[in-house]
Amino acid sequence: MDDRHPTPVRRLWAAVLLGYLALGITLQALPSYVTDHFGGGSLIAGTAVGIAFAATACARPFAGRAADAGRARPVVLAGGVLGALGGFGHLVAPNIPVLLASRIVMGVGEAALFSGAIPWILATTPVERRGRTAGWFGLSMWSGLALGPIAAVVLDSWAGVNAVWWGVVVAGLVSAVLVLMTPGQPRADGGSALLPSRWRDIVPVGASLPGLVLGLAAYGYGTISSLLILFLRHDSLGGERVALAVFAAAFLVTRALGSPLVDRWGGETVAWRFLIVQSAGLLVIAVAGAGWVALAGTLLAGVGVALMYPATVAITLRRTGPLRPGTSVGIMTSFWDLGIMVAGPLGGLVATNGAYPMSFGFAVVAAIAAAVVVAVLTQVGGERGAREKERTLTRTP
Repeated sequence: MDDRHPTPVRRLWAAVLLGYLALGITLQALPSYVTDHFGGGSLIAGTAVGIAFAATACARPFAGRAADAGRARPVVLAGGVLGALGGFGHLVAPNIPVLLASRIVMGVGEAALFSGAIPWILATTPVERRGRTAGWFGLSMWSGLALGPIAAVVLDSWAGVNAVWWGVVVAGLVSAVLVLMTPGQPRADGGSALLPSRWRDIVPVGASLPGLVLGLAAYGYGTISSLLILFLRHDSLGGERVALAVFAAAFLVTRALGSPLVDRWGGETVAWRFLIVQSAGLLVIAVAGAGWVALAGTLLAGVGVALMYPATVAITLRRTGPLRPGTSVGIMTSFWDLGIMVAGPLGGLVATNGAYPMSFGFAVVAAIAAAVVVAVLTQVGGERGAREKERTLTRTP
């Protein structure tokens, strides 16, 4: 990126914040909306949450590839517009199928927003600071997810559920306006084709295993976002109006203060340590017999998942190299969406007969499995480093 077009970091940060504020609003309002307005059960509610993340997972690699080709601005702009359209679909949906279609539109929009913006930011970031930068820029997404549930409660208390969906529409439109006010991004490679010519163009070598770690960690977050409110309400534990806000606050504070740890300790070390914390938090939720205990577990889970994204970004970029960061990070981040997508309907199916603790038990197993994959990555990385050191010593005269 040249000096005539400095990276509009603050404006992009605000645009992503507003786009994910819209998504955060829906996460708070949607489970109850599905059960109360449409008469659906926990399985339908989980599916409604998860299907948006399925769409996001499919769209992220293409959004990242387009951004690598210098088309970040129209991609991010489309994200805001699609978010607004998806919110309007929530407002007017007459039945579950239309609601699910609106969730898909919103999911594609969220993919375009973040996966178009992050390579725009990373393109001008030194390699040694990319983990920290990804963590801090990711606060735009998570600040939106944190403030969204609060905004949903305020809007619902003020003017009812229709005001909630109008809030989603407005947030998406303002996000798009902010992007319209940014200068165009210079083409990085003369405008390479948007559609990949081979599989490795869309799934770079080295992105899959870090993505699997992120996806397994995301399963826990997906379980919380889809089922925690219903669990607290079903078992009359209390705290359902603040639970997602507690998670988000713990996440935000940890991400803001802890992002430098990724560059200091390395992605693998951060990942396995915080996966232990996440596992403990999910286990506390699963065995909770009181609302305050469940909220304490929610706080621990928020701390545990907070640094998983910057940690896996650092691992991915180290394994894939500096070229095409948008594509590499996009496919890695798609695993996050897939984890949430699976958690919604699977957790809802398990909880159909009120077995909510078992749903959170599945999330504990997923977090432990993620730690096992990190151990494999650490071993592979150590063996690779030893081979490179041996080759260097062999070449030394």
